[in-house]
Amino acid sequence: MTVSLPLVVVLGFFAWGAVRFLGVRVWIVVLIALFGFWLSRTFLAPAIESGTRSGVTVING
Repeated sequence: MTVSLPLVVVLGFFAWGAVRFLGVRVWIVVLIALFGFWLSRTFLAPAIESGTRSGVTVING
């Protein structure tokens, strides 16, 4: 059986696990998410998206 999950769901799961089990404070997770939104509006966004897609392709084979 193949299950397809969006990357944002996987990252959300890791964020929840970090808050729950590693003791990371919620405000740190929020700050990192806000930084991601800010970064997505810069000239680096296409390079980050391309790198993420390449990494997912390599992992999926």
